[in-house]
Amino acid sequence: MGIFIVWIFCLIVLVFLLYMVKEAFANRVIYDVLEFSSFPKSFGKINLFFISDIHRRKISDKIIDQLQGKVDLVIIGGDLTESGVPFQRIKENILQLKKLGTVFFVWGNNDYEVNEPQLDAMLLHLDVKVLVNSSVLFESETGDRIFLVGVDDLSTKRANLEQALRDTDPNSFKIFVSHNPGFNRKIRPEHGINLMLSGHTHGGQIRLFGFGPYEKGTLKRENNQAILISNGYGTTGVPLRLGAKSETHLLTIQNEK
Repeated sequence: MGIFIVWIFCLIVLVFLLYMVKEAFANRVIYDVLEFSSFPKSFGKINLFFISDIHRRKISDKIIDQLQGKVDLVIIGGDLTESGVPFQRIKENILQLKKLGTVFFVWGNNDYEVNEPQLDAMLLHLDVKVLVNSSVLFESETGDRIFLVGVDDLSTKRANLEQALRDTDPNSFKIFVSHNPGFNRKIRPEHGINLMLSGHTHGGQIRLFGFGPYEKGTLKRENNQAILISNGYGTTGVPLRLGAKSETHLLTIQNEK
């Protein structure tokens, strides 16, 4: 009887671990429609694919096939890689994302664990637009403007929102990307940020009884600002997740109807 109980216990542990692996390697795209009264109608709508915290994972063809022809912009929200990841895998992941559209990137804390000049050179060679305390302008035929704004990672102590906003218009629609969602504490109403995109926390990655070291990934509204904090695509430490399933996002941004 004692051996039987041990076998049952081992079987339960194995099933539990397999479930956590499945959660960690899911290829999930969450679809959301975000409406803003301030979004310029002349743009119609923008379909934005957001992926963060890839780390050691290979981006699956399932995600690319699912999104082909549906994406206008791709944003990597930091932690594209980490120490020990072959540069060939990083290149393959970027090429996968480029099948969907123009790729933009902000640095995450783990990206600085690899050869920084080599990664920077690869991003440049593959025509990835890197946002380091800077912005990119999108302008409609009628002259309406949207700015994509990105800052360096908080861990570098070089993240500078004021510098990133320097070339933007005060009343323009702004999408802001920071790997670390903690940067939200630095945003003030006068910055005019409409949408913030972040990752970093992995949603806690392993949550027991609903509790984890970080808030579970969420899309929420605070005042006139929408904030997306993603669980992320990859993992850190161990390739396991519980209660914070791997995720990516397709955001359709449009004016309120």
